Amino acid sequence: MSVNKEVKRITTHTIQKMKLKGEKISMITAYDFSFAKLFDAAGIDVILVGDSASNVMAGHETTLPITLDQMIYHAQSVLRAIDHCLVVVDLPFGTYQSNSDIALASAIRIMKETDAHAIKLEGGEEAIDSIKRIVAAGIPVMGHLGLTPQSIYKFGTYTVRAKEEEEANKLKKDALLLQEAGCFATVLEKIPANLAKEVSESLTIPTIGIGAGNACDGQVLVMHDMLGINTEFKPRFLRQYLNLHEQITSAVQQYIADVKSKDFPNEKESY
Repeated sequence: MSVNKEVKRITTHTIQKMKLKGEKISMITAYDFSFAKLFDAAGIDVILVGDSASNVMAGHETTLPITLDQMIYHAQSVLRAIDHCLVVVDLPFGTYQSNSDIALASAIRIMKETDAHAIKLEGGEEAIDSIKRIVAAGIPVMGHLGLTPQSIYKFGTYTVRAKEEEEANKLKKDALLLQEAGCFATVLEKIPANLAKEVSESLTIPTIGIGAGNACDGQVLVMHDMLGINTEFKPRFLRQYLNLHEQITSAVQQYIADVKSKDFPNEKESY
């Protein structure tokens, strides 16, 4: 039996147990009640209320504009739907980078106001003080290394990270620092598969990959990408499981035609 089915609720301890047993961890983003309810009932292990809401829900070019209040709203919507899976909420840009006091206050707000199970933040050595403060307060933290979208203007591109030896060595060091600081897991985004394999094998905490090969302990995708709602974003790492863009467009066009032709509502659909 899978670890997922052994427990009533998935916790950070469950995720750790999955790594130890070699059971891969499935993670997907969600931002509202309806989709979160579907994903939880389908058996997903982890839902990430991602700051990618800035892109896919609000239409911004980057994740930077979304606020803590907006993240809390999305997280509240998701948590109302959950019976089984672990829910992790992103700390948005500007809510933890300046100092550990602000980071702790931001994390506490998310936990108190949303009933979330954990928070996620980006960065390695530069984020360690904040991570230690948050963990010391009893809040589980998921790390995030590699391509960190909140730093996109520093990188200047969404290309693969840590291809060069210097950056790869820093990532390996940062991964160990996150583990030592008390993170229960870390996301590895858009890094070479062999590096992700090396990092995953060096850590006792689980790694969740996105564009980091299949040696990570789990995988995460943005729901709008994997369900084919968003058709503009087609990176190499994305597997699209549905084409909802096409299906929804067709359904809405049929609805419009039925209304215009007076076919809808028909006699059976009227009182």
